[in-house]
Amino acid sequence: MSDHKVVLYIAMSLDGYIARLDGSVDWLFDVEGDGEDNGYGEFYSTIGSVVMGRLTYEEVLKLSEDFPYADRPTYVLSRSKQAPAPHVQFTDEAVENLIPRLKQDSSGDIWIVGGGQLVQAVLEQQLLDEVEIAIIPKILGDGIPLFPTGTVPTHFKMIQTHTLGQIVSIRYQVQGKKS
Repeated sequence: MSDHKVVLYIAMSLDGYIARLDGSVDWLFDVEGDGEDNGYGEFYSTIGSVVMGRLTYEEVLKLSEDFPYADRPTYVLSRSKQAPAPHVQFTDEAVENLIPRLKQDSSGDIWIVGGGQLVQAVLEQQLLDEVEIAIIPKILGDGIPLFPTGTVPTHFKMIQTHTLGQIVSIRYQVQGKKS
């Protein structure tokens, strides 16, 4: 069995949202961080595979001309048939099959990019090892929650904190996981 971890690494508003209702994350771009990449490069260097939901994928495409994860195997979960796209593999494989397979085959940790439905599914299947949340000091008032209503109750143990300018990043280990 590999020792690769399944990690949720995500930014969240102070009131618990990961995006506006329309999926936009424009509110992330004017926050005073560490003046560099807020630890992203170091984190990304540990990643072997990237997993995200289709709606998150569509938002990622809007943010940059170049697909930011082109150098990593990227899986996009979609229940509907998608036209092939460069740099990603669309799949309707259940997370309880996909994630353990990636843990075996990946050259590094598996990054759960989002969104909320995928987070809910990996928590429900007890597949998540760690969560790193960058808390952005803004209240959005409404949006897409990190943990949608109905997310399975889960306990975490804090293992690390970082202050990055006005951002606080907290890393947690998921407790009570199936091994």
